[in-house]
Amino acid sequence: MKRRGRYIGFLRPITYILDISIVAVMALIWFELNINELLFFTIFNALSWIILSLKSKFYEVYRFTKVIKILSQSFEHFALFTLIVFFYFSLYHGFDINVTKVFFYLLSVFVSILTLKLSITFLLKRYRKFYGGNFRKTIIIGDNLRTQQLKEFFNENPEFGYRFLKLFSTKLSKNFIEDSFEFAIENDVDEIYCSMADLSQKQINRIVDFADNNLIVLKFLPDTKDIYANQLKVDYYGYLPILSLRKIPIEEPFNQFLKRTFDILISLIVIICILSWLTPLLGILIKLESKGPIFFKQSRNGINFKEFYCYKFRSMKASEASNVTQTRKNDNRVTRLGLFLRKTSLDELPQFFNVLIGDMSVVGPRPHMTFQTEMFAEKIDKFMVRHFVKPGITGLAQVSGYRGEIENDKDIINRVKYDIFYLENWSVILDIRIVFMTITNAYKGDDKAY
Repeated sequence: MKRRGRYIGFLRPITYILDISIVAVMALIWFELNINELLFFTIFNALSWIILSLKSKFYEVYRFTKVIKILSQSFEHFALFTLIVFFYFSLYHGFDINVTKVFFYLLSVFVSILTLKLSITFLLKRYRKFYGGNFRKTIIIGDNLRTQQLKEFFNENPEFGYRFLKLFSTKLSKNFIEDSFEFAIENDVDEIYCSMADLSQKQINRIVDFADNNLIVLKFLPDTKDIYANQLKVDYYGYLPILSLRKIPIEEPFNQFLKRTFDILISLIVIICILSWLTPLLGILIKLESKGPIFFKQSRNGINFKEFYCYKFRSMKASEASNVTQTRKNDNRVTRLGLFLRKTSLDELPQFFNVLIGDMSVVGPRPHMTFQTEMFAEKIDKFMVRHFVKPGITGLAQVSGYRGEIENDKDIINRVKYDIFYLENWSVILDIRIVFMTITNAYKGDDKAY
């Protein structure tokens, strides 16, 4: 069978060549090196670039890859490349190094290559959407909510380059497998998508054999049932493939380093630039309005279910009930100053000390009171998954409308869904995006901030 759109495979080696050329040309522009060192530096950078790209998956960009994923891959790649470049100059030039030139060299390489990468991505999407090129013919086998959603995705997003031809219902025809095989051959189909929920193992085996024998790409919509996310990870124990339920990017050592560095930098900036003068000012106002401490501390559950004390500026009248009763709308325990602090989220600022000492992260699932954790763990499916990572001052659920009081089970179920999505799709770019959304929401005011 003739395959469509496969010429796009030439893009990866072409972009390798273009990127390495940019690295070499920028070195020629920014550094005054003799011909021998320039040649050695270029070869060193080219090899480093290729090796690092394998680690950061810099060139693993597909038609369905999101822009935020491309940015995340790029930042990780350039962070590593920066370390390599500085290592080279410190090794061969010692302390006689012009840091400014090296910085501008790296910046020019970063901007040029990222611009090229994003331009290619957007031009390809435009080409697919408006000119119908670089497309892949697809069919779907199965008839349920997920297959209907996939059908709508194909039809509503032509920029991804999927031309949906037909859905074969497992409910309307007993011969849906034979019909799909005949249709795939007659219409030169490129990819088959199957719902595992609608097929028996025997039927799946037949489709696998057909796809293999006809050079058709086969993909599955997993039968996740009550699983909220499906980023399955494949590991090999010898030659035996093992599926893990989910892949958590933050567990990667380099990603842990990135996230911890991000947390330390942000927390130091807030503590030095804001809390250093705001704490004594708010401390006086809190003391003048009501008796009690300036800070309110509460036991909460963090990573691996470990308990820690979460700190806030006290926004309510001192009471033992604060540790066992959630704040509600128009709660008479909240002081006038406390209402302002909670509305603007300023009461959360002391948690940057929690971030600095490592109990929390700037972004992550919000920690609950210990009695709530025990209650939700018993009745909310997948609730404990959120404890695989450090809790955060803000989180994806909070900026998506699920902050504050939990009025019913739907609130906590949706919060858990967003938390699981976050831990399975974490990136530095996603953290930065959530931080900016948090600041924007605090400025605009949130209806659930009370």
